[in-house]
Amino acid sequence: QVQLVESGGGLVRAGGSLRLSCAASRSDFSINAMAWYRQAPGKQRELVARIISGGYTNYADSVKGRFTISRDNAKNTVYLQMNSLKPEDTAVYYCNAAGVWSTGGIGNYWGQGTQVTVSS
Repeated sequence: QVQLVESGGGLVRAGGSLRLSCAASRSDFSINAMAWYRQAPGKQRELVARIISGGYTNYADSVKGRFTISRDNAKNTVYLQMNSLKPEDTAVYYCNAAGVWSTGGIGNYWGQGTQVTVSS
């Protein structure tokens, strides 16, 4: 199993910024893609941003130009810098990692989630 430990959520006013971090616990798991998803009350979980090997990134239209995903491969950590936050960004944010074990098996893992609340 891979533990994904998230941090950085909290309460912020509209227009403010937060940075989320997610660290993967196992070095024998080669991560091909890391992503952030979010789920607001009463809504389905949605992809916010993803970064894959080689540094290619993609974003939900609703966050383009405001959020930036980045990755520190040496630390097995992914970050989500969130600027110009809006009340509609309020949600529980989940980290996801997909990759291959050194033994050859594939895996897909989720963090426990971190709450982001943006007040108007």
